[in-house]
Amino acid sequence: MKQFTYSDAMQRLPDQFFAKLVNKLNKHLEKGHDALNLGQGNPDQPTPEHIVKSLQSAAENPVYHKYPPFQGFDFLKNAIVDYYKNEYDVDLDPATEIAILPGSKTGLVQLSQCFLNPGDVALMPDPGYPDYWSGVAIANGIMEPMPLLEENQFLPDLEAIDEETLKNAKLMFLNYPNNPTGAVANRDFFEKTIEIADRDDICVVHDFAYGAIGFDGKKPLSFMQVPGAKNVGIEIYTMSKTYNMAGWRVAFAVGNQSVIKALEDIQDHYFCSLFGALQEASATALTNSQEDVRELNNTYERRRDLLVEGLEEAGYDVKPCRGSFFAWLKVPEGYTSEEFADALLEEVGLFVAPGIGFGEHGEGFVRIGLNNSDETLKDAVERFKRFAK
Repeated sequence: MKQFTYSDAMQRLPDQFFAKLVNKLNKHLEKGHDALNLGQGNPDQPTPEHIVKSLQSAAENPVYHKYPPFQGFDFLKNAIVDYYKNEYDVDLDPATEIAILPGSKTGLVQLSQCFLNPGDVALMPDPGYPDYWSGVAIANGIMEPMPLLEENQFLPDLEAIDEETLKNAKLMFLNYPNNPTGAVANRDFFEKTIEIADRDDICVVHDFAYGAIGFDGKKPLSFMQVPGAKNVGIEIYTMSKTYNMAGWRVAFAVGNQSVIKALEDIQDHYFCSLFGALQEASATALTNSQEDVRELNNTYERRRDLLVEGLEEAGYDVKPCRGSFFAWLKVPEGYTSEEFADALLEEVGLFVAPGIGFGEHGEGFVRIGLNNSDETLKDAVERFKRFAK
């Protein structure tokens, strides 16, 4: 069959880390082996019933059987305004400071296409979510890593970035609570970020995917809560983690008006917004009781404690994550992160994500998902113990 030549942009795309990872698991399972999947970030709980019923009811509305408004229904943007006011005491203009997204990944990839010309720099957390890289590759930009080191509580050392890099940087990607390290950001860090971004005209993109998941009685800080944040960037929030709506593909961006306009403009060429019933159900999620969210947060905290305590008993070096639903486990001496992950899979049927897949500075760690039942995590701890022996 004839093979057509891909565009340069397609050929620049990095390997899809998670697709490669799942393929390894599937090959293991095809051989008849069992495995506990701790390597992915897919919520294991169902979407709350009142949100599902809202979708079912809205799907019967013939208004939603037509094309939706290109930039989303006003009622969803107004629900986002209410949510940010109630949760973070942040005021938003629904007309100019909110963009509806078909999943956060879409917006995160498109932003590089909006703001990077060939050779422009994007500052990238390392380790970080691999799909940030895709948009930069499509735009033919340059990624400059910001190391997330344990001694800095997995926050970038902004003072260590050289002046020339800052002058050439157009975007800075951040993500707290952090995937994969489970770290959270503090107000001082965000204030310093805003100061540097304002000085060097860098657009800050804060991926707030795990914004509702914080532990030890501390609620994760929204970038938008810090004065000056709107001036220098945006925050992207997804319904996936907060409401177990990963398969629904609904997210939104809030903040700087020019960035929001760019996102809406580029999406006008890609999409015609989201099915209206999805938007109505999302508004229901944002404006109704948040008790299900609080219970979900408690579930993840209980699972964190169960896993971390068990791993510590077995002699592993792991710190309790402060947010997100991931544990960041230090690899035992004598292994690379990929070697350790492969050995766990082959010897005791544990599937985890090697840290190197999240960037050079992820080496020496593996990521473990808390999005598994208590029983599965107890089984996982026993398998870790067997491996340690």
